[in-house]
Amino acid sequence: MRTALIVVATLAAAVVVDLISGLLIRHVARGRYQWLLEPLRHACRRPVAAVLLVGALYHALPVEPAGWQRNLRHVVQLVLVVLGAWLVIKVLHVAEAVAFSRLPGDPVASRRIRRARTQIRPVRRLTVAVVTIVAIGLILITFRPVRLFGISVLTSAGVVGALIGLSARTALGNAFSGIQVAFADGLHVGDVLVVDGEWGRVEEVKLTNVVIRLWDERMLILPTTYFTERPFQNWTRNESRVVGKVQIHVDHTADLDDLRREARRLVESSPLWDRDQWVLQMVDSTPQTVVIEVQASAADGASAWDLRCDLREGLVGYLRDTHPQWLPRTRGQYQP
Repeated sequence: MRTALIVVATLAAAVVVDLISGLLIRHVARGRYQWLLEPLRHACRRPVAAVLLVGALYHALPVEPAGWQRNLRHVVQLVLVVLGAWLVIKVLHVAEAVAFSRLPGDPVASRRIRRARTQIRPVRRLTVAVVTIVAIGLILITFRPVRLFGISVLTSAGVVGALIGLSARTALGNAFSGIQVAFADGLHVGDVLVVDGEWGRVEEVKLTNVVIRLWDERMLILPTTYFTERPFQNWTRNESRVVGKVQIHVDHTADLDDLRREARRLVESSPLWDRDQWVLQMVDSTPQTVVIEVQASAADGASAWDLRCDLREGLVGYLRDTHPQWLPRTRGQYQP
């Protein structure tokens, strides 16, 4: 009878707490912290009620029960541990969602914002994993035979532990590499990378892998250890603006001033140019041709890619239609 009264009283208290918290959020906070409190209340109302109910049931049972009550108290204790872990994980998910909602997700966001978005998700996943492991550990120590077996394995069967450690070495290495990538400031979500000749944008940084969306919409998934052990190009590490480069081979007789005027017309007429900088230079020469390079800046990597394609197409078309004699030619000397 006492247990039933405590459970009913706890259930009523959970309902009252939910109603009062809703009133406080709507009227007392007055929007100042509503962006945090409202999603927290919405996501955690069920876990909180369950924790209160099961916790009251656990404390209502006798401290030293006998028979079936001992088993019931043990089961309630296990459920309480699971519900506590569920509540903490819900809070972590809400914290991540609120943090993302306060940070712009567009590709041209500042480096500080992109770094924060990169670090939040791996930290949340790591803390969720830690909470889960702690909950599993708390559950196991409540079973005396399992606890004694685990102690005997750790103390007398080190070979088994060594084998388990070796089998988990790759996964653990990737997990630690994910934390290192997130905080080493080498890449962030939204950065433009060139990896093994493939150009793409970082979509997601996980504990064990990094997802990159390539220019042709393919998804390249690489282990995080790749970015701690091998070199890669980050075009937007310091800022989102990208300078695109186009190289074209022309004949030695080509007038660079004429090509510079045409390149300027193409750059200034393009909506992809960010109106910051552009230049045309001769960067190399060969026995048959000279190499000209056009550099133009764009707001982000995708715009820089399209701008490079437009400039290359426009310059080649200009040479073909207006000055075909400037196209690369192979010369030979005839001697009778």
